[in-house]
Amino acid sequence: MRLSTTKEKILGGVLIAERITGKKETLPALSCILLEVNGKMLILRATNLEAGVEITVPCDVVEKGIIAIPATVLSQTLRSIGGDKVTLSADDGNLVVESRGTKTIIKGVPHEEFPALSSLEASAKGSTVAREQILHGVQAVCYAASPSMIRPELGSIYISVGRAGVLCVATDSFRLAEKIIGSLDKGSEVLVPLKHALELTHVLEHAESAQVKLFADESQLAVSCDGVRFVSRVVDGVFPNYKEIIPKSFSTEATVLKSDIGEMLKKARVFSGNDQHVGLHVYPKRKIFSATARSADVGEMSDSIDAALSGEDLDINFHIGYLADCLPTIASDSITLGFSGAGKPLVIRGVSDPSFTYLVMPLNR
Repeated sequence: MRLSTTKEKILGGVLIAERITGKKETLPALSCILLEVNGKMLILRATNLEAGVEITVPCDVVEKGIIAIPATVLSQTLRSIGGDKVTLSADDGNLVVESRGTKTIIKGVPHEEFPALSSLEASAKGSTVAREQILHGVQAVCYAASPSMIRPELGSIYISVGRAGVLCVATDSFRLAEKIIGSLDKGSEVLVPLKHALELTHVLEHAESAQVKLFADESQLAVSCDGVRFVSRVVDGVFPNYKEIIPKSFSTEATVLKSDIGEMLKKARVFSGNDQHVGLHVYPKRKIFSATARSADVGEMSDSIDAALSGEDLDINFHIGYLADCLPTIASDSITLGFSGAGKPLVIRGVSDPSFTYLVMPLNR
């Protein structure tokens, strides 16, 4: 194997692949990136058995070949190179990296042990969607998924891709985020584990193509764009029928500036101590919207902000993080908070952003 390419091209591909590598000591090939030179392209592959990535890097091929190299060693070597051009060659099972007077020899791993990536595209029906639809959809809801896979459906992102739109939903049973982009219709539905969904967003952030190709079946999801192919296992489960728990009407409503409530919650976080609880006090008749937080160690605060209010008076408590997490994803400058009553969920929406719905359960105190 022998080829030459630019440092920028190969390092970009290696950094994406490195994130997908596994850490199992019993299978050293999982911590490697497979470099395969075939035709006029260099193909980089990495997998952790649950997700995998394949990246095509343009290069000048002198000789074909294949070799598996530890990902961390390869990425650190490429980072340290000062030249723009890089030459890679295989020598007795090792990879030789040369650039502008530098030469590095990296010990290879038997590539026969490297797991093959599935070719889902050969059997599954594909959909073409806008890259930013998938990217923004997942980013808008991922924080609401559970970090644990004890209940796999709660530790995953629900993604439905139709002909003209994308629906993304996540919930950890304490809060729920839904993002609809485009015109929603029935299409491919998958549950992607949170950690793999976050890797997918990383891949899409570094792509330039406006469109991506998506393939899905009962066990896997594959996304292709700009010479990068990402494959992830999907969860065999049923996402909760969340539509039933979203209130259709509200006993109290408040419209506030997103920046105002964001600053109020930021201050409340300082005074709330370890429990991170905040009390919201909504009194429409007296035109008061305030928040209180207290801690035996720090003190207490009570702040009011301007708000357009309607409905019944209400005192209700929430976890600050659950309220604040959704704010960066709302495009509107003003948000509406719809309260269903004491002990019942709060629904947050952007005044000019009907595509996003956020539901959060109150605390029982």
